[in-house]
Amino acid sequence: MNWTDERVEKLKKLWAEGLSASQIAAQLGGVSRNAVIGKVHRLCLPGRAKAGGTNTAARTPKRNTSAPRAPNYASRITTRTVTRQQGATMLKEEIEIETIEEMEYVPRGNVVVPISRRLGLTELTERTCKWPVGDPLKDDFHFCGCESPDNSPYCSYHQKLAYQPVNERRRAAARAS
Repeated sequence: MNWTDERVEKLKKLWAEGLSASQIAAQLGGVSRNAVIGKVHRLCLPGRAKAGGTNTAARTPKRNTSAPRAPNYASRITTRTVTRQQGATMLKEEIEIETIEEMEYVPRGNVVVPISRRLGLTELTERTCKWPVGDPLKDDFHFCGCESPDNSPYCSYHQKLAYQPVNERRRAAARAS
């Protein structure tokens, strides 16, 4: 889906009128609610009025970028439908709420991190670990390169990072809700 100038202008107009992302997506056609939310974010359009407020009510503040983003914190965005008054009309709109939850880190005893062979893209084979290390735009970017078992793209250490058993995912989801 291409965002033409006229579609972006229509998005801005509908957003300013207080329509929800789902309503805007339906009016634009051929675009999802998430695409609308992403475009609104990239355009840095102002947030929505708080529930029960008026047009002059304070806009929702931008997300706190100084919130801790360490591995022991989990961020989750939920969507809620609220009703607010605009003149004599009651409007329903969807707002996004970000919650940050502290997660407990439990080390797994003696974990041995393998020493990377620091292979480049052209040096990889079917039997080497293809776990990327570092920033691809930097000169020190490389792949793990350790031996990978069977037909796996990763060594046994990176398999544990990449593939999480289903029961652990369910436990993490249950804790988050």
